[in-house]
Amino acid sequence: MHTSRAKYHLGQVVRHRKHPFRGVVFDVDPEFSNTEEWYNAIPEDSRPAREQPFYHLLAENDQSFYVAYVSEQNLVADYSGRPVEHPDIPDLFGEFEDGAYPLHFQLN
Repeated sequence: MHTSRAKYHLGQVVRHRKHPFRGVVFDVDPEFSNTEEWYNAIPEDSRPAREQPFYHLLAENDQSFYVAYVSEQNLVADYSGRPVEHPDIPDLFGEFEDGAYPLHFQLN
């Protein structure tokens, strides 16, 4: 059995190594857990290994906001000190502080 430990944590701001976007981690899969169609859409020469953590991000680039699914090997910590402006952040997290977002839970 393969075990791995996630390098990034919920609420942490990260950026993609190759593509111009950054985001906030809101979930982590211990290994690839998306569809085969999604995986096969990635060019074979740049497909990440399945046996590593994959992160769900509230992501942004210069044009839009979206949800991204990214392998750990393609992420780096973002130390810019700038908040991410994704409109769904307040649903999951508190105010940006010290370079990250604290978890925020609403009680019904």
